Amino acid sequence: MAPPCVRVPEQSLFLFTIITLSLCWNLQGSRISDLDSCENLHLGQYLCLDPEINDATQEPEACKDLVAWVQCKPAPNVTCQLANGTRFKFSGEEVGFNRSIPCRNVRGYSYKVAVALSLFLGWLGADRFYLGYPALGLLKFCTVGFCGIGSLVDFMLIAMQIVGPSDGSDYIVDYYGARLVHLSITNETYRRTQLSL
Repeated sequence: MAPPCVRVPEQSLFLFTIITLSLCWNLQGSRISDLDSCENLHLGQYLCLDPEINDATQEPEACKDLVAWVQCKPAPNVTCQLANGTRFKFSGEEVGFNRSIPCRNVRGYSYKVAVALSLFLGWLGADRFYLGYPALGLLKFCTVGFCGIGSLVDFMLIAMQIVGPSDGSDYIVDYYGARLVHLSITNETYRRTQLSL
């Protein structure tokens, strides 16, 4: 005995076909437009090279206005459009585009020196003199580091990089070293709406 045939209304079949075609068209169009430019490649489709590091500042060589540029190589067999408008299929060895990375403003204050001065000579105020706070350094010198308590507090603040140089610059820290990033809440911070119970 043959299974019964199911009749699908012609309008439903037509709507299903239109919806399927439009979804395929949108997906194909977005995939092509996203990959037109090499700069729009997704993670895993390219590899950015490490920047050249300046030995004195431990920051990228071409750091300007807190931004440095590194070269990126698209993965093998990736085809995308270069900045000059030509489409190119990469073998994994060619540079396809440049990407910006953040860098820091340093002016000669070493993190290691600041921590060592705070640990060993903090009770004399040497750490505050080094960082450019002469009034606090003199006050720590006259009070023997606020009887030791101020030296301990300053050591923790300098070690956690909360207290930095007085000119507003950053410490010189090894490029792959103990850099800390302070998180703060600003007007641009995304905040989830509170649910009322």
